[in-house]
Amino acid sequence: MNFYSLNKKAPNVSFKEAVIKGLAPDKGLYFPESITPLDKGFFSHIEYFTNNEIAYEVIKQFVADEIPEKELREIIEETISFDFPVVPIKNNISTLELFHGPTMAFKDVGARFMARCFGYFNKDKSSKKVTVLVATSGDTGGAVASGFLGVKGVDVVILYPSGKVSDVQEKQLTTLGRNIKALEVDGTFDDCQAMVKQAFLDTELISIKNLTSANSINVARWLPQMFYFFIAYKQLKRKHQELVFSVPSGNFGNICAGLMAQQLGLPVKQFIATTNVNDIVPNFLETGIYTPKPSKQTISNAMDVGDPSNFVRILEIYKNDIKKLKENLTSYSFTGEETREAMKEIKNKSGYIADPHGAVGYLGLKKYLEHNKAQGIFLETAHPVKFLDVVEPVLNETIEYPQQILNVMNKKKVSIEISTYEELKQYLMKS
Repeated sequence: MNFYSLNKKAPNVSFKEAVIKGLAPDKGLYFPESITPLDKGFFSHIEYFTNNEIAYEVIKQFVADEIPEKELREIIEETISFDFPVVPIKNNISTLELFHGPTMAFKDVGARFMARCFGYFNKDKSSKKVTVLVATSGDTGGAVASGFLGVKGVDVVILYPSGKVSDVQEKQLTTLGRNIKALEVDGTFDDCQAMVKQAFLDTELISIKNLTSANSINVARWLPQMFYFFIAYKQLKRKHQELVFSVPSGNFGNICAGLMAQQLGLPVKQFIATTNVNDIVPNFLETGIYTPKPSKQTISNAMDVGDPSNFVRILEIYKNDIKKLKENLTSYSFTGEETREAMKEIKNKSGYIADPHGAVGYLGLKKYLEHNKAQGIFLETAHPVKFLDVVEPVLNETIEYPQQILNVMNKKKVSIEISTYEELKQYLMKS
């Protein structure tokens, strides 16, 4: 399988090259040359397959023979070594819990898969040492740090906005040491992302450093997120109802993976991209005009993105046919106050404690189901303990720390404070 740049000004590359480069030389995102739907028999018998078998069938066409079957199956086994339960909330609404991995966020899947691909490609040390440069609004940093910890031939540098991630999130990305370094940026997530993008454009820097990204712009971070949509379908197939997924969306990598799963044949009636007040995509679907804006800080901080990188991939899936896109994708935005009320409603009606991002997903699903009949699933993308400063006062509930979180909370934070791109550049050139 080859991948092409969405800017169409760079050579096509192999899966390995796309993973290691992250971003194409023309600064475009990589996209697979072809998408072959899975055999109908696979869906007819999906309930008889293990999660590992499902994941292998989903990803193998994109990896092709660049990782042998045995090793690819081992990577998958290590990637999804935890559960993805669908939990009923009420009537025709359930949630898909994606927080049972080591950092208790959905990004564990993509980060673990990507890290293990790097490990395989570097196993003979024939590849140059790589610096993974990543911006995070919260959960990406912790997942990448955990996934890449100790991977040979890889250094990880994480930029995060000072004071704009939760205490748990900050601990997860600043306490591991070894090959993981955290840079605390005086600014917003957009500032972090802008610095990362500038680094990839800096010819002096990239002549010295072999840089790649672990954000969802990297195909090895993005594509494995298809796995849990198939795993959810496996659990809900017996209901014999049309499925709708509501995905809390920031950088739009997760919902883009869902739309790819649909291209592979996954029977999904509709995807709902639900955002907070950073409503660039809802506005686009309404007006046809894409207008990036500076991000606004909210209680669902992992979604505070003013220019979602992966939306260009979504447009590519539908060949920029907005009418066709709208047939498969609906998008709504909600305020912080609406999010708080949704958290209370979910708790009062079902006893379930949702994090602010899951609550936004619930709101989008609820709105869609007002006028449509389907079995709805909203994604619970992180454990509520990661957002204690929001969850506990809203619900008047004390959340116990799971063991994964206790393991990092007593560790010492280590970060380097920066304010400008020049400071980032100097750090990278000296490290």
